[in-house]
Amino acid sequence: MSELNKINTDGNIFGIALNYKCLYEKLKTQFNEKPYVNEPKKPVLFIKTPNTRNTSGKPVVKKKNEVLQAGPTIGVVIGKSTTRVSKSEAQAHIAGYVVVNELSLPEESYYRPAIKAKCQDGFCVISAPVEKSQVTDLSNLSLKVFVNGELKQEGTTANWIRTPEQIIEEISEYMPLNEGDIILTGTPYGRVDLQAGDEVCIEIDQLGSVTNTIQEEGN
Repeated sequence: MSELNKINTDGNIFGIALNYKCLYEKLKTQFNEKPYVNEPKKPVLFIKTPNTRNTSGKPVVKKKNEVLQAGPTIGVVIGKSTTRVSKSEAQAHIAGYVVVNELSLPEESYYRPAIKAKCQDGFCVISAPVEKSQVTDLSNLSLKVFVNGELKQEGTTANWIRTPEQIIEEISEYMPLNEGDIILTGTPYGRVDLQAGDEVCIEIDQLGSVTNTIQEEGN
């Protein structure tokens, strides 16, 4: 059995909001206004529930009159259960990485990502895992969004605020992470709106891609 097939990706899916400097800087002024009056000090977590799981090649269904947005992100797959693990030891708990399209409705609050926006059916497209030893320079990978073959968004992990090791350390302070869990490391600034009939492709250096067609409910 190959290493790829040994990697379990069937666990919980946790997302990190506001983990790209380009996005954070755009929203920084809002954080110091009501109702927050402060910038977030810890990672802002959200979840992608089991019904959101999807794979490349399968359709994504959007409701009529709702705006659907693509969300390119790298998923970090936990290979060994963790609790209160230090940043220096976190790498040993990572099995590999996946390409993810973290689809979402537009977010009204990045401090409190909404279940409705994040957790609709098929809103988390996950690629086959790539073993961590196959990935070099994780902190300098390009993420691209193509819609109908046209490049619509591009970002880089060089813009990460927190590395996967930092995220694992901070989450595991108060919550265990188990084998098969996936941590979504955030999306760059500039989410792309998708329409019914669009073919959307998320492509990430060294990790591969996922491609899906957007369908409108009832069609």
